[in-house]
Amino acid sequence: MEKTTINEKSLVGDIVDQYPQTVDTLYSLGMHCLGCPASQAESLADACAVHGLDPAPVIEALKEKIAQGD
Repeated sequence: MEKTTINEKSLVGDIVDQYPQTVDTLYSLGMHCLGCPASQAESLADACAVHGLDPAPVIEALKEKIAQGD
């Protein structure tokens, strides 16, 4: 089983590229700007700050989605 290494410093673009199944999770959390070029180079912590989210539960939600294998 591959260990998911998503953390606050992970770039949003890298997360979406490596784990496309996380797009729905990010959308559901209010991150609707995934196609924006700026978001591709933005850290998850920065994206969470812009959207008023705590990164810790976002990271857990992403890891849970990845673990589901969808």
